[in-house]
Amino acid sequence: MTAHAISFAPSEGLTYDPSEPKYWDPGMLDKEVLRAFEICNGCRMCFKYCDSFPDMFRLLDGPRDGDVRKLTGADKDQVMDACFQCKLCEVQCPYTPRDGHEFQLDFPKLVHRFKAVRAKREGVGLRDRLLGNPDAAGRMARASLGLANVMNRVGLHRWFLEKVAGIHRKKLLPEFAATTFERWAKKAGRMLAPRGVETVLFQTCYVQNNEPQIGRDTLQVLDQNKVPCGCIQGLACCGMPAWESGDLAGLRKQAKHNLDLLMPHVEAGSLVLAINPTCSMMMRREYPELVAPQDKQRAARLAQAVRDPGEYLWSIRDQERFNTDFKSTPGESVAYHAPCHLRAQAVGFKGRDLLRKIPGVVPHTTMECCGHDGTYAMRVEGFEPSQRVGKNSFEGMQAAGAEVWATDCPLARLQFAQHAGKLPMHPMTILARAYREDGFPTKVVKPPA
Repeated sequence: MTAHAISFAPSEGLTYDPSEPKYWDPGMLDKEVLRAFEICNGCRMCFKYCDSFPDMFRLLDGPRDGDVRKLTGADKDQVMDACFQCKLCEVQCPYTPRDGHEFQLDFPKLVHRFKAVRAKREGVGLRDRLLGNPDAAGRMARASLGLANVMNRVGLHRWFLEKVAGIHRKKLLPEFAATTFERWAKKAGRMLAPRGVETVLFQTCYVQNNEPQIGRDTLQVLDQNKVPCGCIQGLACCGMPAWESGDLAGLRKQAKHNLDLLMPHVEAGSLVLAINPTCSMMMRREYPELVAPQDKQRAARLAQAVRDPGEYLWSIRDQERFNTDFKSTPGESVAYHAPCHLRAQAVGFKGRDLLRKIPGVVPHTTMECCGHDGTYAMRVEGFEPSQRVGKNSFEGMQAAGAEVWATDCPLARLQFAQHAGKLPMHPMTILARAYREDGFPTKVVKPPA
């Protein structure tokens, strides 16, 4: 090693914990950024997930002569801003804390740190505040009595929204439901009263504000399998949209709110079923490090209690209550997209595996990232790259030639609908329909007794 070489070993600036003072030190951060870039430039395994690594390699192969120390501040911003937190580079990387490697490299968390330090220095902009609080957007949309959905289809309004808020005028945006999931659950008598029920539902802000039917389908499937599940009033967004732009204060506020509501049930023995893989990933893998110091113990306990609904149902498949009495079937060919944030949790694709329990269903799995990744595809600078990144997933789903498409990620559904021509269903929706005789045109024929 020469005197001027950059060591691959962790620098004194290594930390992924914002409670540590050095997390916020620009000099300490820069040491870790240069070390990470040096490792990634030498490895080059991650070249297909987002534009971060191709941009980095292009700069180093060209004007920066292979020397990461020659990268400018603008160069680093370009590389970090191209990351949309799919987490697949961390899944692929052999140098991570998860793998116990001495380099302790977690590139997505380093990007989050970079953006948090920048947000502390420069503040959080209007667009990031808007996109970082989906619950507030849902409340405003409902207050408009449906006008928000109408205006989101009006070209002049979308042009204005692009100029003012930086949301791409052509992006297919989710519609807002007139009735929230929570309001339906309360009316249906699903709001939780006693503690200690087997499971409680974290419906997610998307199901709460945009597609309550996914939550209703999930509850129906749990009922079919005799899994008691209660709903909790007042849950908030998991905080990922705020954290995308480095808004740690916003994330911590939402995390504390959810911990206050969920922990009494966790302490009483309930598991938390989070419908959206991004939300379960946040609570499992991000909350324990990112919440305020006084909340860390609670966050660690919550992380142990979080499950994906499909993951939990798969865990009881050998129990007598597990219900395979399906009345109808979507048929043999179902195209299934594996969400990136399920891959990041390393729990498998149990929603897909449950679909195999429906008679005749043979899922065809696409593992490529769809490119939506939180709010990235909504942004002016992310709309075009998200299509390019997602191209392989679009083609993979189309190549299956399936009538029915499935994915556990609600936002991936929008991406496929806009760029691949078909709206996938959540696995819980497919299962709920398959339990009904009129769910799908093809009826399940029972074998002779």
